[in-house]
Amino acid sequence: MAGLSGALIGCGFFAVNQMHAWRDIEGVSIVAICDRDPERLRLVGDQFGVARRYTDAAAMFAAEKLDFVDVATTVGSHRALVEMAAENRVPVICQKPFAPTLGDAKAMVKACADAGVPLMVHENFRWQSPIQAVRAVLDSGEIGTPFFGRISFRSGYDVFSGQPYLATGKRFIIEDLGIHILDIARFLLGDVSSLTARTKRINPAIAGEDVATILMDHAGGATSVVDCSYATKLAVEPFPETLIELDGSDGTIRLAQGYRLTVTGKSGTKVSDVSPPLLPWASRPWHNIQESVAAIQQHWVDCLASGQEPATSGADNLKTFALVEAAYAAGASREPVQIDALLR
Repeated sequence: MAGLSGALIGCGFFAVNQMHAWRDIEGVSIVAICDRDPERLRLVGDQFGVARRYTDAAAMFAAEKLDFVDVATTVGSHRALVEMAAENRVPVICQKPFAPTLGDAKAMVKACADAGVPLMVHENFRWQSPIQAVRAVLDSGEIGTPFFGRISFRSGYDVFSGQPYLATGKRFIIEDLGIHILDIARFLLGDVSSLTARTKRINPAIAGEDVATILMDHAGGATSVVDCSYATKLAVEPFPETLIELDGSDGTIRLAQGYRLTVTGKSGTKVSDVSPPLLPWASRPWHNIQESVAAIQQHWVDCLASGQEPATSGADNLKTFALVEAAYAAGASREPVQIDALLR
């Protein structure tokens, strides 16, 4: 789809990856950027050659003719910005966490639906090529019907130096990282009917939880364990790899550290390297996430061209968001939570 003019709102830590990816997608130009911080505007604008810079989103919507807007701010501003895009009939991508509450998220989805405006959540982990490789094996039928999964992200990496606000919120690992791992569980094993959770705070210097273990029942009959930690010190740091174990009626899939994929199934055992490509602007160890940013943004452009709903549409993301809310509720009550009740 040629000639798309987009704008970026929010020029912080992660938005630079989005700008690199937009620059690589054929037929897309980011024609304007917006941030309340003039220095961040200057840095991103100068780096990517964007001359039209705004400190007020309403002024930008009034002045620009846009085909889409990419909201890359922190969560507290998302609802106002998404609803502003809807009012201006501009398709919108929103960074995760999508909203402060499930109620806000539902309102944002409704606003865009009522306006006839496409809405996608930048839920990019499922777009990492190793995760896509696991999905492809499932789709091939090689391991039969999956009945168990473990999706794991355990690390001791210092995420706070680059994003210091992560240390100050009452919610941390489930909201910031776990949402991705929960989305991968949905992507691989289908929607969830109920879950239970346990959370801990190991690092005394942060306000929120940095360890979470979540047990889920999937509507299709599978059981999964999602486990996340930023308090796990290992001999070889796996950040930012997601490790996956899937057991099926006819075999197993193991995505191990170092992007080693082992499939034992109907055709025997096959071991392959599913390392993500290192894009020219990417850097290790972030390259798997950076590659997924390019992939999800290309998906958005393809969906705008075809009129299809994005895989991580706002409506779809409500189902992942509900898992986040359920995990916090279950962690507090130590009782199972039914997901359907949250989505009504």
